[in-house]
Amino acid sequence: MIKGIIIRWLIITVAIIVASYLMGGIHVTGFLSALFAAGILGILNAIFRPILIILTLPINILTLGLFTFIINAVLLMMVSGVVSGFRVDGFWTALLGSLLISIVSWLLSSFINDKGRVEKIGYIDMKKRDNDRWE
Repeated sequence: MIKGIIIRWLIITVAIIVASYLMGGIHVTGFLSALFAAGILGILNAIFRPILIILTLPINILTLGLFTFIINAVLLMMVSGVVSGFRVDGFWTALLGSLLISIVSWLLSSFINDKGRVEKIGYIDMKKRDNDRWE
């Protein structure tokens, strides 16, 4: 379980580094700053995000869940205020950055199972039939 948490922490760290590389408004001074930012972001997501989602449930229902992106952006800006080596320039940058971080971490996490191991990517087993057709 601890191994899985550490791997997911590293995945979010990589996602933050990718977001800072792809977006001009997100700045990370080094790997340790990204690692610390990922840790703080994970703590905020575990503690404050469920509370914020419950508090904003009516507007979240009205926007069909799109308000969750705003919550993610606010949490990313909160991390920017706490971690000295991590900076987000504005709200719209935080919104796009949180979306990018979510996508990258989702893509990387899709290869990891609950035990922290890399899952095998499925393959297709094809068999050749008599009339030179594959099934």
